[in-house]
Amino acid sequence: MRASLLTIPINDVLEPRCGCPLCRMRDLLEERFVGYIMGDAMMEPDIRIETNKKGFCPRHFKQMQQAKNRLSLALMLQTHLDKLKQDFFDKSVPFGKKDGRTPKLREVIDSCFVCDMVSKGMKRLIQTFCEMAADDTGLIREQEFICLPHFQQVTAAAPDYLSKKQLESFSNLMLLLVKNYIDVLYGDVSHFCSMYDYRNSGKDADWGNSKDSIERSIAFLTENFY
Repeated sequence: MRASLLTIPINDVLEPRCGCPLCRMRDLLEERFVGYIMGDAMMEPDIRIETNKKGFCPRHFKQMQQAKNRLSLALMLQTHLDKLKQDFFDKSVPFGKKDGRTPKLREVIDSCFVCDMVSKGMKRLIQTFCEMAADDTGLIREQEFICLPHFQQVTAAAPDYLSKKQLESFSNLMLLLVKNYIDVLYGDVSHFCSMYDYRNSGKDADWGNSKDSIERSIAFLTENFY
């Protein structure tokens, strides 16, 4: 595929060839959107309306705390809390089964401005990733693995972007990346378990690559959220 404004950033993310490339794409988007929110976007009325309405999930609140711009975060919290007060708690009537505030409050609790932005960005990146993988680019074939959640996402999305011929090539490559890595993980986890047999103990015990097999397995199974 000819380099374009879409493929160039993905090529940069693919260069490390370690871990799941789609997790790296997500991490990059999160970093950029959190930086955007904690910077000039804080003073943009349209953005503040959305952040006041949606708020943020625990993961992104934590990332915003780590950004060290506490004033920006405090100002967003101030107006978000004020909207919660006005919409839900400035009424003397208690919450009840027939009160529409309860499901609406659930929507607020479950929503996150950054998650929504990342989801939109990932949709575009996944399309470009599928097209690159269908062209069998070496960078994708050389990736260490695709995590299970992102494997599900790209295989579900691919039919919307690829021809039948491209889809076959794409599917074979994705299956190869996942199957090979599951085999590696299974071998390493099995070796880790076997090292607790007394026959394998001792100062010269060979753990091989198994010591971090639990962490690597969790990263593969859960989209690297740990």
